[in-house]
Amino acid sequence: MTAEPLDWMYPPADGWTYDQVKNLDLPFEFDLVDGAIVVRGMTNQWHDTVRDKLYFALESSRRDPYEVNSERCVLVDAYNPPKPDVVVFDRTGLDFFTLECVPVASVALAVEVVSHGSRGDDRFRKPGLYAEAGVPFFWRVERGEDDLPAVYEFHLDEETGVYAPAPGTAVHTGKLSTAYPFPVEIDLARMFPS
Repeated sequence: MTAEPLDWMYPPADGWTYDQVKNLDLPFEFDLVDGAIVVRGMTNQWHDTVRDKLYFALESSRRDPYEVNSERCVLVDAYNPPKPDVVVFDRTGLDFFTLECVPVASVALAVEVVSHGSRGDDRFRKPGLYAEAGVPFFWRVERGEDDLPAVYEFHLDEETGVYAPAPGTAVHTGKLSTAYPFPVEIDLARMFPS
C-alpha cells in the first residue's frame, strides 16, 4: 500500500508541520503560521534592497561564532518556521551540510523589513514569536518619510519576556551603530543613490 499524496488544501486536524510541508510542490511562496499554509505577499524593490544591504553589512561585520543568512527559516516549533528577512545565529554545533531551518535557540538577531503585504506579521506576530522563543535581539525596519530605512532596535527583556526598545538610540536613522549581537555600523543614508 502506498501513501496518498498530501494535498495542501486539506490540512491535518492539528494543522501542518514543517516536516509535512517542506517538500510540497506549492504554486506560491508560503509561510507556515500555527500550522496553516499562508501565501507570502510580494515584496518590492525597496524591501529587497534594504534586506540585501543589511545582510551584507552584517556579514562583513560578523564575528565568530556567528553566521548571517537571509530568508532562512527559523524553527520556533513544528507549526511555526518563520523566515526573517535577515537572521544572525550561533553556528556552534550546527551541520551546514544538512541544516534546513535554524534552531530558534541558536538565533541571536532576527531582522524584519516591513513591507506593504506583511505589516501585521512584521510588527506584531513575528516579534511576538521571536520574543516568546527567547531570541535576544530584534530589528524592525520601516520605510521613513524620506524613503530611507529607519531601524527600530529591540532587546529581549528577560523579566517580562517581551521586546523593549534598545537603551540609548532605539530608532536608528541615517546611521545604525550597535554592539549587539556584535559591533556593527551601517550607513542607512547611503543605501539608495541620491
